[in-house]
Amino acid sequence: MTKHTTSQILGVLGGGQLGRMLIQSAINYNQDIHILDPDPNAPCKDIAQQFQVGSLKDFDTVYSFGKSCDVLTVEIEAVNTDALQKLADDGKKVFPQPHILKLIQDKREQKQFYAQHGIPTADFIITENKADVISKASFLPAVNKLGKEGYDGRGVQILRSEADLDQAFDAPGLLEKLIDFDKEIAVTVARNENGDLIAYPAVECAFHPTANLVEFLFAPAEISAEVEAKAQEIAKAVILKLDMVGILAVELFVTKSGEVLVNEIAPRPHNSGHHTIEANFTSQFEQHLRSVMNWPLGNPDLRCPAAMINLLGEDGFSGPAIVEGKEEAMAEKGVYIHLYGKKLTKPFRKMGHVTILDENVESLKARAHRIKELIKIKSNA
Repeated sequence: MTKHTTSQILGVLGGGQLGRMLIQSAINYNQDIHILDPDPNAPCKDIAQQFQVGSLKDFDTVYSFGKSCDVLTVEIEAVNTDALQKLADDGKKVFPQPHILKLIQDKREQKQFYAQHGIPTADFIITENKADVISKASFLPAVNKLGKEGYDGRGVQILRSEADLDQAFDAPGLLEKLIDFDKEIAVTVARNENGDLIAYPAVECAFHPTANLVEFLFAPAEISAEVEAKAQEIAKAVILKLDMVGILAVELFVTKSGEVLVNEIAPRPHNSGHHTIEANFTSQFEQHLRSVMNWPLGNPDLRCPAAMINLLGEDGFSGPAIVEGKEEAMAEKGVYIHLYGKKLTKPFRKMGHVTILDENVESLKARAHRIKELIKIKSNA
C-alpha cells in the first residue's frame, strides 16, 4: 500500500479567492498551506496555517517565503519566476514549473508556443507598439492584446476597423484575428508528477457585455460529441507539450464551421471551473492539490448539469459590501453560494459565485438568469 504524507508544507503565491477555495479543499486532508500575498486583508488571511504579507514580484520576498515550504504553487501568474526557478534549483518542488509561468506571463510567447507545437489557434501577428499596429491595419478586424500585465479583460482591445486604431496599445503585444465564433468553451486538465492526466468535461462560457468577465457558465457545454472530443484532445495536448505538472484551464473558441481553437490558458484553478465544487466528483481545487502534491488524481466527471454565476460588485457601488437576495436564494434546492471574504465591493469586482444544480437543462438556465437578478452586491457607502 502506498503511503502519502501530509506533513509537507504547500506554499501558495497569492491569497485571493482561488487560494481560499484551495485551502477549503486542503483542510479535508490535513494539508498545511502557507500563503504569501501583498494584501493584509486578502481572502486567505484568516484560514491559512501561515499568512505572510509581501510582494509576489520581489525576488527576495518570494525566495525567502519559498525556503520554508516543501512544494510551491500559485493562484496568480504575476509572480517572480526567477525566485521560483532558484527555489526549484535548490530542490524545492515548484508546480507549475517556473519556465511555464514565465511563458504564460507573456501572451506573445504563449501564441508562438501554440504555433510551434501545432496547437490550433487564431492567426496572429506580433506587434511592438501602437505605430506598428497601425501599420498592420490590413490585418483587421483583430483583437489587440498586451503581451504582459493584461488580465480580466484589461489589456484586450477589439479593433474592428481603421476607425478603432487609436485605441491600440502603445506597448509590445499582438494582433489576433477576430474569430467569428459560435461558442466559447473551456476544458480543465490536470497532470501530476507521475504523468497521470485527466480532463474535465467542456463547459460553456457567457461573458458580461462590458466587463469582459465570465457572467454565466453552463456545464455540460451544448456541443456535439465530435467537438467535445476535439476540445478534450487539444487541452490534453497543451498540458503534455508544456510538460506541465498542475491544473490548467484551456479557454477555446468553437467556430461556426466546428473548428476548435485555443484562446488562452491559465496554469491554476480558474473561473471556468468553480462549479466543480458541487457539480463534479472532484473539484478543480482538490485536483490542483492532488496534482502538485503528486497524489492520485480524482475523477473529473460531472455529477449533474450545473450553472455558475459570478457575483460581481454592482456598477455604481463602492464600499463595505452588502449582499441582497442571499436568503431567498439559499432557500432554493441546489443553490450553493460562495462568498470570497472580501469586505469592500467596487464595480465588477469578483465578490463570489453561485452554483446551481438541476437535472433539467432548460430549468437550469432559467433559474440561473433569475438568481443572477436576485443576488446583488451593493454598498451603503
